[in-house]
Amino acid sequence: MAARGGGDSDGVGGGAGRALPPHSPSGAVLQTVEMHTGGEPLRIIPRLEAAERAAAAGLSLLSLRREVAARHDHVRRALMHEPRGHAGMYGAVVVRGGAAAEGAHLAALFLHCAGYSAMCGHAVMALGRFALDYGLVPAPTRPETAVRLRCPCGPVTAFVPWDGHRSGNPVRFHSVPAFAAATDLAIDVPGHGKVVVDIGYGGTFYAFLSAEQLGLDVCSAKTRDLVSAASAVTEAVKKQFKLHHPESEDLAFLYGTILTDGKDAFSEEPTTNICVFADEQVDRSPTGSGVTARIALQYHKGLIQLEQSRTFQSSTTGSLFTGKAVKETKFGNYNAVIVEVSGEAFYTGTATFTVEEEDPLKHGFFLK
Repeated sequence: MAARGGGDSDGVGGGAGRALPPHSPSGAVLQTVEMHTGGEPLRIIPRLEAAERAAAAGLSLLSLRREVAARHDHVRRALMHEPRGHAGMYGAVVVRGGAAAEGAHLAALFLHCAGYSAMCGHAVMALGRFALDYGLVPAPTRPETAVRLRCPCGPVTAFVPWDGHRSGNPVRFHSVPAFAAATDLAIDVPGHGKVVVDIGYGGTFYAFLSAEQLGLDVCSAKTRDLVSAASAVTEAVKKQFKLHHPESEDLAFLYGTILTDGKDAFSEEPTTNICVFADEQVDRSPTGSGVTARIALQYHKGLIQLEQSRTFQSSTTGSLFTGKAVKETKFGNYNAVIVEVSGEAFYTGTATFTVEEEDPLKHGFFLK
């Protein structure tokens, strides 16, 4: 894992001069930095030696993602699942150097309770702050520093306020090319009948539709009902529509469904949504990559113009992101846009987790 060690040698908080437990000299230790963006947690693993060795051997980031999933998935399970994590936990492994981080200040592998993602906007904003505060960017500039990150979906740049001593908010990032993969697609959803969805790409693919089509109000319905309906849509789309990614079939998967309030036309008022991704995991934030994809869809439909900023609200926490299309581009055969997303990321602490070999649940368990 990341490191090995015993208890706190300074004995802080211990009795009669004894170090706090655990006292085992051989138990694996995982150290993390804890953050959140708009309420969505990010557990940052600053170093994972196995990933660093693989990156140094020349693996690309997508290849490294496959390698970590195949050979070191116990780290993800130990930190995302209970008893150290929970059903809504999210994480990122920081990777420095090698082909995986070529041309960037750092690369990131994104972790969730069911596996590994290709892009995560809330994590990019948090990692932008982390990169500055932990010295991963040489000679940061005031009042704002560009932090270059390599994500499995491609290069992303975060723009982070910097006062010469510490990072600040808001953080914004420029996405990989985002595009409309399909619009007005009729899908038969068991238990709900025919619905019409759009599919957008913002570093990963999402299906979008108004919650009203499923007989729900995204602002007032029970979260359990929204999750069940969104998950049914995700499964139906997976069976009835084949996705294509211009560069890699590794990225041609539907990550989840975002239910909206249906307010897609430009407005100064916030539009509300909820993102249900992976195995019924709920994003507490407005979802950075989802905002990216939704802006791309709205631009494709002529509902917004370049540099027209919209505000997106999470139906779970009320937290806000803003998004706007800043530049047209091409991505394979798709007409695409670069999207800027802005939000606030905050530190919540640091943690040291122990894994005792004799623990039968040492690599966690997943309770839904």
